[in-house]
Amino acid sequence: MALSDLKCRRAKCPEDKKQIKLTDEKGMHLLVNKSGKYWRFDYRYADKRKTMAFGVYPETSLIEARAKRDEARKTLRDGRDPGKERQIQQENNFEAIAKEWLTIRKLELAPSTTRLTEMRLKNDINPHIGDLPVNTIRASDILSMLQNICDRGAEETAHRCRSIVGQVLRYAIVTNRAESDPTPALRGAIRRPEGTPMATMLDPKEIGKMMRGIDNYKGTPVVRIALQLIALLFVRPGNLRFATWSEINWKKAEWRIPAHKMKIKNKGDHIVALSTQALALLHELHPITGHGELIFPGVRSPMKPISENTLNHALRYTGVGKGKQVAHGFRAMARTLLAEEGWNPEYIESQLAHAKQSKVIAAYDRAKFLKERKEMMQAWADHLDELKAE
Repeated sequence: MALSDLKCRRAKCPEDKKQIKLTDEKGMHLLVNKSGKYWRFDYRYADKRKTMAFGVYPETSLIEARAKRDEARKTLRDGRDPGKERQIQQENNFEAIAKEWLTIRKLELAPSTTRLTEMRLKNDINPHIGDLPVNTIRASDILSMLQNICDRGAEETAHRCRSIVGQVLRYAIVTNRAESDPTPALRGAIRRPEGTPMATMLDPKEIGKMMRGIDNYKGTPVVRIALQLIALLFVRPGNLRFATWSEINWKKAEWRIPAHKMKIKNKGDHIVALSTQALALLHELHPITGHGELIFPGVRSPMKPISENTLNHALRYTGVGKGKQVAHGFRAMARTLLAEEGWNPEYIESQLAHAKQSKVIAAYDRAKFLKERKEMMQAWADHLDELKAE
């Protein structure tokens, strides 16, 4: 007698038995034991008895298990071993090929680049196409994956994922496991990131080199620390330049920017969580400028702050080309890389103090996600240190 979904749901393993089998039909049964319920298909091939697993109930429904059984029986009728066919497919699916490709590529990639690639594969690519055999992946499969990434506002990540998929498929082609790479057909199919007109570095190796150059800047400590802090805190250059010592809460490790200094004034004060690295830099600077109001006073007058041109010119002196990075570009850099690291977009946007479509009461919004943002800011500072070390 064939199984029903109700019978599958109610099935339990008796206390005095290790397991029981509930027979369906055409060689399939549900194996029930203390740890769960498992679909199994018994068949014979080349005069040998074999068994295939079709998943765990209820994740794999009765209907889905029967469909897999019928596909396996069709393979048998064609004279092929369905178990062997599945093994070949698993060895040639995208996730397996990508792992093999990255094992080779990591020998020439920076550790941070390898880590980001692994994260993109794990979080964004494999959940969508990881199980597909590389020779069956279509442009529509990849497009669906990319649109899913774009829907969460990570357009830059989507473009990088398209590049990774293309590299893996081309590796599959040269190793005779695929015949085509459909990624070139997707050029222009997904939107480009908006709001990043400023020159911004996104390559981990270049960022590490830039941060080492900033640390070794030979100008005044005021300008050097301003550059170091704008990278760590990714605030608007105007907010950094006009920052005052009275806005720093040393005990809470916070910098509270008054509402009247913010671009979006109706959101109230903006809290910037200070990492241990940022606090150390402020402690270093305090004996130099702490007797005045401004944290970053200019050379000519302590009543006026350094200019944004001062920051950009200092970047040039560190060896960073004009078209590579500007002071405002640290915001786009942090926004992109934090999203790629998997941080919640709401935490990132809140830390950037970006406008939202809905108006939020200032008293509520000023400290929104503060605990999570503090963790994120410390992780960002640690990440920059890792890039510098590499």
